[in-house]
Amino acid sequence: MTTVRLPLFPLNSVLFPGLVLPLNVFEERYRAMMRELLKAPEDEPRRFAVVAIRDGHEVAPSAPGMPDPTALPDRGPTAGFGTDPAKSFHSTGCVADAATIRERADGTFEVLATGTTRARLVSVDASGPFLTAELEELPEEPGEEAGALAEGVLRAFRQYQKRLAGARERSLSTGADLPDEPSVVSYLVAAAMMLDTPSKQRLLQAPDTASRLRDELKLLRSETAIIRSLPSLPASELTRGQTNLN
Repeated sequence: MTTVRLPLFPLNSVLFPGLVLPLNVFEERYRAMMRELLKAPEDEPRRFAVVAIRDGHEVAPSAPGMPDPTALPDRGPTAGFGTDPAKSFHSTGCVADAATIRERADGTFEVLATGTTRARLVSVDASGPFLTAELEELPEEPGEEAGALAEGVLRAFRQYQKRLAGARERSLSTGADLPDEPSVVSYLVAAAMMLDTPSKQRLLQAPDTASRLRDELKLLRSETAIIRSLPSLPASELTRGQTNLN
């Protein structure tokens, strides 16, 4: 098994390969991570790993809290994740490449990264100023009938989009610019659907592209039926994406 050690950035969301991740970095542990990434030569990738939080808080408490209002919050690398942070994270994440890391005058960072490949979390190290992880990069196997499934998912996804648009009486583009490579389709649709984090996590860790597409086809049909039965549902709320504070 070949592994790689990378800085670890836990989030309350799932990153998929090929998808863009904007970050507003203000906690000291992640600012330290960005300063470390900036030490890499400009012609080398600035990679870190993103994992979805299973049990914990994306942003650590920044003020005294309960039950002792005088107790100072823990600001270390594991703040918000307990004594064994590995148990707080989903075991499959995504390696990200930071194309842009811009430091602001106040010491915070504006970061724009892109997911590159899936990875399995092997271990977590909390001995430094920020978490690092040993990861095993996961290959993306096509599975059986991935091409045909991708075509079906794209058709179902366009219907899903139309239902969302119809709820706010607006039209969508035909989607002619959507990709046709099965793995790209599977990741794009997984990221675009309005699903909770556990559902997106299941799609990320699917054993192969065909399995992910099959699950997406079921989800798209189910979600489209739900939207159809709730014509007064405000689509602007459905399509509002989450903002990652870090």
